[in-house]
Amino acid sequence: MSADIDRSSPMTLTTEQDPRQPGRPPAPPAPAAPADPGQEQTHGRAARLRAALGTLAAHPGLLLAVLYLALILAWTLAPSLFAGTDPLRTDPAASLTPPGADHWFGTDNLGRDLYTRVVHGTRTSLTAALIAVSLSLLAGTVLGVLSGYLGGWVDQTLMRCVEVLIVIPGLLLSLAVVSILGFGVTNVAIAVGISGIPAFARVIRAEVLRIRSSVYFRAAVTSGTRTPVILLRHVLPNASQPVLVLAALEIGGAVLSVSALSFLGYGAAPPAPELGAMVSQGRDYISTAWWLTTFPGLAIALIVLCANRIGRALERTGVR
Repeated sequence: MSADIDRSSPMTLTTEQDPRQPGRPPAPPAPAAPADPGQEQTHGRAARLRAALGTLAAHPGLLLAVLYLALILAWTLAPSLFAGTDPLRTDPAASLTPPGADHWFGTDNLGRDLYTRVVHGTRTSLTAALIAVSLSLLAGTVLGVLSGYLGGWVDQTLMRCVEVLIVIPGLLLSLAVVSILGFGVTNVAIAVGISGIPAFARVIRAEVLRIRSSVYFRAAVTSGTRTPVILLRHVLPNASQPVLVLAALEIGGAVLSVSALSFLGYGAAPPAPELGAMVSQGRDYISTAWWLTTFPGLAIALIVLCANRIGRALERTGVR
């Protein structure tokens, strides 16, 4: 049998043999170097940033909303950089001047520059709205977590209280609270924040109930993990997405509510600039000076629309 083998041709090696040492299996491959957690985290952030930029590029409306809200935040943080004049400085000689090169938004009945007052008024309205949403988020999170995590009579009691607040219209509840606390921007922010608590409490409770039925939650409870650790490590991070979406949506509603209360005279006292109060002051001149109500009202409308646009985008894409 061996005579039939052509010894002049090279012997073909099987895949089980090492070409350096025929007849022996190949050496095992070298183990891969462990991945660097910091490098993986950096790559993950870069990927999320690229995805966010791609989303903005694909949706021009969303990009405009982000840019406008960025401008509003810049007005809020440093209004003097965008409007160097004093919003309270009067100039009777320039009373009710229409929009032009000297006064971009015109002037009011006392000759005050309307653009400057809109910039400073936006700061007041947005600051009050952020305070209101923060209060709603904090109180709603506490109530929702306690209700969903403890359950039983605690859940029943807290949810019945939340349902009582839901029955009352938000603006009417805000009016009742601000009537008790008194006038002022801070009290208006607190009143609007109290009216927004039920929405956050219900969303958080629903998320906590969903998380309680998950495998990792039951594993954490079975392993004896302490309750504060479970809440901080498992419950709150996994319930953050709908809460962030709701917070983005509520900012626009809070600005609208704060402006509405200021329009009714419960907010900033004259002559302090505030968007709702400026609309209220300009309605007496709406037939002769349209800009007194148009530009503050347009600022309110754009903030609400842009906040809602960003909130809907977060709801579609998800936030983690």
